[in-house]
Amino acid sequence: MSAPAQTNSVPVASSEPPSGPGSRSELDRSRSLVRAQRRRDLTGLLWVSPWIFGFVVFMLGPMLASLYYSFTEYPLLEAPVWIGLENYRRMLTDEVFHLVLRKTAIYAVIFIPLATALSLLIASMLNEKVKAGGFFQAAVFIPTLVPMAGSAMIWLWLLNGEYGLLNQVLGTVGLPQPNWLTDANWAMPSIVMISLWSIGQMIVVYLAALKEVPDELLEAAALDGMGPLRRFFNVTLPMISPVVLFNVITLMIGSLQVFGIPYVLSAAGQGSDPRAMYFYTMYMYDNAFTFGQMGYASAQAWIQLLITLGLTAMMFLASNKLVHYRA
Repeated sequence: MSAPAQTNSVPVASSEPPSGPGSRSELDRSRSLVRAQRRRDLTGLLWVSPWIFGFVVFMLGPMLASLYYSFTEYPLLEAPVWIGLENYRRMLTDEVFHLVLRKTAIYAVIFIPLATALSLLIASMLNEKVKAGGFFQAAVFIPTLVPMAGSAMIWLWLLNGEYGLLNQVLGTVGLPQPNWLTDANWAMPSIVMISLWSIGQMIVVYLAALKEVPDELLEAAALDGMGPLRRFFNVTLPMISPVVLFNVITLMIGSLQVFGIPYVLSAAGQGSDPRAMYFYTMYMYDNAFTFGQMGYASAQAWIQLLITLGLTAMMFLASNKLVHYRA
């Protein structure tokens, strides 16, 4: 018998690369994905870079600068001098600061409930099927488009104690004709009345929310014997409560920063009390640009911010029980 022939086989290298998890093709694929993700990130940053630049230069930068100035004595024309917490201690004994803080709080307490109730009432009326509804919606919104200074000049004429249109109307029906801008007792009602003139934006927001209330809920409430008022307070108001919270917070922020209207009207309202229309932001403005006390004004600005944040946080905490969110 002859022995079987032995063949020496030489392994031939495969031309296809291995396809395991550590293969070169898998690594190249992952690297290309990383590069593509980086390109997308850079593209996104490029698109938002104008906003980032504006935020850093016009908001974050001035905020940090004002925080530093609040701990300094800074008369604008000289370099700021570090004085620590002296500006904040000064507020504790500043009678004018206490006065404007109290007046601003009174204005907010009066204006916010009135604006909320009036805007809800007008929005509910406009939500009904009435003729020329679009005209009335435009009519209530137009005052918000008028510049604040222009509005103040109009109201200077309307509220003039001698020849103002409002006093002429009151005189024709035999009612008293007060000096709206010079009498300290009528200064706050005048500011509140003027502010109520520009609640059109809130009305439009409430009107949009009212249209989103399901008709099925209102019909079910009517079948249960609920009248219009009970349907509003038990069905409609809970359904639009998130919108109410939003509007109340914006009203609160705007009330704490009220400035334009009283600033213009106060020039013509120097009567028995020259500070009858003097509010927090006006005093802060005077300290910064009239009295040259930028450090003290910066400290007031940060106190205003802390008050606003505190009140906003309280509203959000209260909203956990008062606001109904639809699932």
